[in-house]
Amino acid sequence: MEGSCRVLQLPGWLNSGPAHWQSRWEALYGDERVEQADWLWPRRGDWMARLDEVLQADDRPALLVAHSLGCHLVAAWAAHSQHGARVQGTLLVAPPDLERADLPDPVLRWRPAVMAPLPFPATLLCSDDDPFASPERARAMAAAWGAAAHSVGACGHVNGESGLGDWPAGRARLQQLGR
Repeated sequence: MEGSCRVLQLPGWLNSGPAHWQSRWEALYGDERVEQADWLWPRRGDWMARLDEVLQADDRPALLVAHSLGCHLVAAWAAHSQHGARVQGTLLVAPPDLERADLPDPVLRWRPAVMAPLPFPATLLCSDDDPFASPERARAMAAAWGAAAHSVGACGHVNGESGLGDWPAGRARLQQLGR
């Protein structure tokens, strides 16, 4: 998988810290983080342009690994970019429900959520007790995006606070996509 294509990590709002499985995967497997100019006040168009730029900088196909708001980045980018063929597949982990009444102000400008089918294979992993999206909402997003949905059990927001460590089960899902 890693030799034939590159793995791009797409963190969500506020980025992923050192205890987050995304950061650990970068260190363990050499994945590349798509750095954004503003993690605190994310602008959807800016994030989409940055993803497009990173994908065009290398001819190898990519696997996208998105967490939280990064999942909505993938959906918005795929609906507008002409470079979807560069993506071999995407792992979408713990997408937040953008219609929640308590959505933080910096994320409000991501409404409405893009709910169009993705033009590449996708797997969505959701938690049974994610504070930012119920399992039902996560499955509805998966259906709209044409992604296979799987529960990872009760893992909160599937982030650094979830205590997943290197999260080998998540990496195994990514490897399935890469085949």
